[in-house]
Amino acid sequence: MRFVLMLACAFALTSAAQAQVTDTTRAANAAFAQTLPWADREDEDFAARGFIAASDQPQIRGANGALVWDFDAYNFLQGPAPETVNPSLWRHAGLLARAGLFRVHDRVYQVRGFDVSNMTIIVGDTGLILIDPLTSAETAAAALALARRTLGDLPVRAVIYTHSHVDHFGGVRGVVPDATGVEIIAPDGFMEHAVTENVIAGNAMGRRALYQFGSGLPPSPEGQMTSGIGLAISAGTFTLIPPTRTIARTGETLTIDGVRIEFQVTPETEAPAEMNFFFPDFGVLCLAENANASMHNVLTPRGALVRDAKAWADYLTEALRLYGDRTEVMVTSHAWPRFGGERVRDFIASHRDAYKYLHDQTVRLMNAGYTDREIAEQVRLPEALASRWFNRGYYGTMMHNSRAVYQRYMGWYDANPANLNPLPPVEEATRFVRAMGGADRVLAEGQRAFDEGDYRWAARVLNHLVFAAPDNTSARQLLARTHRQMAYQAESAIWRNMYLVAARELEQGPPNRPSQVQSADLVAATPTSYILDLLAVRLNPERAGARSFAFNLVFPERNERFAVSIRNGVLVHERDITLEGAPTITAPRATFLQAMATGTMTRAVLSGSIRIAGNRRSLEGLNEVFDTPDPNFPIVSP
Repeated sequence: MRFVLMLACAFALTSAAQAQVTDTTRAANAAFAQTLPWADREDEDFAARGFIAASDQPQIRGANGALVWDFDAYNFLQGPAPETVNPSLWRHAGLLARAGLFRVHDRVYQVRGFDVSNMTIIVGDTGLILIDPLTSAETAAAALALARRTLGDLPVRAVIYTHSHVDHFGGVRGVVPDATGVEIIAPDGFMEHAVTENVIAGNAMGRRALYQFGSGLPPSPEGQMTSGIGLAISAGTFTLIPPTRTIARTGETLTIDGVRIEFQVTPETEAPAEMNFFFPDFGVLCLAENANASMHNVLTPRGALVRDAKAWADYLTEALRLYGDRTEVMVTSHAWPRFGGERVRDFIASHRDAYKYLHDQTVRLMNAGYTDREIAEQVRLPEALASRWFNRGYYGTMMHNSRAVYQRYMGWYDANPANLNPLPPVEEATRFVRAMGGADRVLAEGQRAFDEGDYRWAARVLNHLVFAAPDNTSARQLLARTHRQMAYQAESAIWRNMYLVAARELEQGPPNRPSQVQSADLVAATPTSYILDLLAVRLNPERAGARSFAFNLVFPERNERFAVSIRNGVLVHERDITLEGAPTITAPRATFLQAMATGTMTRAVLSGSIRIAGNRRSLEGLNEVFDTPDPNFPIVSP
C-alpha cells in the first residue's frame, strides 16, 4: 500500500552521460521546445507567490537516522534544460521544486515541496485545520513545525483528508500524535478504499510503482525528474487515524473552529472516495486532486481500477457551477494555487474540457471501429487546450489515458480473433526471433532502428530478443540505451521514470528489496474479511493438491468469528458462522496474522499464543499451501 521512492543525492551530468544523448534526441528536444507556450508565465507567478520561509534543515530524517527527505536533492534544477531532459519537463520540475511555507490567503497557508503532496493549513478562531497531512509522519511533523514558526504554536483542531490515497493521510500522526478531541473528516467510503485499494493486488502494484515513481533513481539531469505532480514520495513512517466524521453528499456543511466549509463529494474520479470543498468566508476553493498542474492518470501505470473520465469532467462542471462565482483562490493537493476569480474559472473550465475531450473523442473513435492502440495515435488535445501548461502530460498522458477510456468500456480485447488467444511473451518472442532469421538478425534490426532514431520500433524488436534470449547481453544493453533515449525525450515525468528503471534493470537485474512491512495503523484498520481475501489469493493449488481444511477462526479481542474452508484450491470464509465438528483456532488477530505470514503456526501453537480446540491433526500442513509473493519479480525480462 505504500509506494516509497527513496531519495538520493543529485549528481552532476558527466561527459559520458552527454555522449549517450543521440542526435535524434537532441533534435527532438530542440523541436519540442519550439512548440511550447513560453510566453505564458502565469505558473511562475503562482508557484512563487506568498513565499514565507523554507526549511532551516537540509534533510528530514527518521528516529533511526534514515533519510526521509532531502531538500537539496533537486538543487540542480537551474538554468536551461540539458540535452537529457525534455524542456517542458525541466520547466515543470523547477516549479515543483520551490519548497517551503506559502501564504495563500490571510487565513490559508500551504507547505509545499516537503513530500509529493501539499499540506494546506487553515487558521481557525483558536487553532489550525490541516488538509492532507502528507505521506509520512516525519515530513508532516516538519511541515507543521515550519508553519508554526509563522503562525504560532496553535493546536490542531481538525484534519481533513481530501481522498483515499496514502500521500494525503499517511503523515497524520506526525501532526496529531494524540487524536483526542481532534475532528478527522473524510469523504464517505474513505476507510474502505484507504485500507483495501491495494490489498489484493498489493505486491504487483508495489513492484510496478517502483517503475512509475523511479525508485532508487537519483534525482538528476539523467535520472529521476520528479513524479509529475510532486517531487517524490517521502520515505518515512506511514500512519492512519480513522475519520470521526464522513461527508456523504454534496451540499453538506460544517463549521469547524469558526470556519465554515461547504462540501462536494466526487466519488470515482481521481480516487474512489474523494471530495472538493469551499470556504465561503475566504473565497477559497479546494479541488483536492481532481485538478492539477498536469493532466492526471485515468489509469495509473502502477495499476488500479480504471477511473471515470466522464464523471471527472462532470464533477468539475458541477464545482464551477457551485463555487465558481464565489471563488477568488483555488488550492489543490499538489502543485501551486491559482489566484483571481477569473483565472480560477478559466482553469477549471479548460481542465474540465481536457478530460471531456479525452473521453468523448476516445469513445467516438472507438465507436468508429478503432482499437485502443489506434486511438492512442490519433487523440490529441486541440491547440486551445494543449497550449495550457496545466493540461500537458507531466503525469498522465493523452496516449495512456485514451487507452484507459477504451479499457473502461471495452476491456483488453480489441475484437480481432487473432488477438483473442495470443501466445505468452516468451513463446511469442521465441517464434518472432526465429521468423526474423535468428538472434543476430534481430539484434541488427534493433541496431538499425536505434541508429535511425526509430526508438519505439527498436524497443519492440529488442524486447522480443531479450525475452527469447535473456542472456543476450548485447540485446539487453542496446534495449537499455533505447529506453534511455525515450526517457530523455519524455515530457511525462513518470514515463521518464519507467524508461530509466527499465534500463537499469536490464543492465543490473531486478532489485533485491525485502518484502514490504505494512504500517501497524493500516493492519489494525483493515477489516479481517479483507485479510482473509488476501490469504485466498495467496493460496497455491499445486501445494494444496487434494488436501482440504476446515476450521473456525476466533479473534476474542475483536469479538470476531469466521468459518474458513479450503478445498478445490479455493479459500472461502463466512463471518459469524460456525462449522460444526471443525477445529477452532483462537488467538489475538495480530498473532495469527504474524504466524501465517512467517510460517510459524506450529511454534505459536506450542508456545500457547495460538490455541486450537478440536482435531489439530486436520490442520497439519495449513501453512504450506500459501505463497509468499516475490516483491522483486522481473518485468523487463522473463
